[in-house]
Amino acid sequence: MTQAAPRKDPEAAALPVVSLAAKVPLYQQIFLILRDQIMSGTYNAGDVLPSEFELGRIYGVSRITAKQALAELAAAGLAKRYRGKGTVVSDTPKPPPLRASVSDWMNFTVTMGRRTKVRVIDMTEASANSEEAAALRLEEGAPVCRWLRVRLHHDQPFSVLRVVVPGAVGAGIGREDLETTPLLDLLQARGHRIGEAQQVITATLADQSLAALLELDVGSPLLKVIRIVHDAAGAPVEYLTAFYRPDRYQLEIVLSSENKLLKLGDPSQDIFRKDEPT
Repeated sequence: MTQAAPRKDPEAAALPVVSLAAKVPLYQQIFLILRDQIMSGTYNAGDVLPSEFELGRIYGVSRITAKQALAELAAAGLAKRYRGKGTVVSDTPKPPPLRASVSDWMNFTVTMGRRTKVRVIDMTEASANSEEAAALRLEEGAPVCRWLRVRLHHDQPFSVLRVVVPGAVGAGIGREDLETTPLLDLLQARGHRIGEAQQVITATLADQSLAALLELDVGSPLLKVIRIVHDAAGAPVEYLTAFYRPDRYQLEIVLSSENKLLKLGDPSQDIFRKDEPT
């Protein structure tokens, strides 16, 4: 029978620690730590995870809290619990997280759109609020189309996409279009040749709505991407706010010594413009 590897205290082994000050319950923090260790290969299929007693000692929590964490792993399909044996990592194959290249965002976005599934949650014609108007260079109150979609990989949700486009750009695009064709393809088919995009990557926590759509607990960490796509003439044609599960989606950045270095923190440096001749 496979046995759990000997464990050390967090201070000695540099293991992640849990905190009562965090907004996430203790059992959920331990669940996330164990889930990440399973996903990263620290624990493989068939390995026995630390027992409730061992988790309590490692993280300084009660046995009930540790039991809740292991129960969450089982509910997520990542482990199975056996009487007299403990909690064993499931041998169910887990699809690897999607990896996106920041430098080649356009090609990857189109490819991802063709290889994943989309579920349209909402489609609304509305008047642009101040934020949308500023992003799309419209007058406040101008007509816009708002689309809310969930993207799935292996039938598992990994992103929520909130898209706003000018009313004239979104006219004629229907639910079936959004579910079957990448948005950039739809825009280009309607004569909007894509030029460049501005993108900001940050992090946030899942609120109740995002947690439900991504099948997560409220307060779970998410990647947040804000992108404004411009056509070849420089006019904004898409304002996207996307939220990603970090266990199912990764952003990759390739750094080169030949690239022009920008002074970090200098607002005069516009990292979204192409380098101009010097």
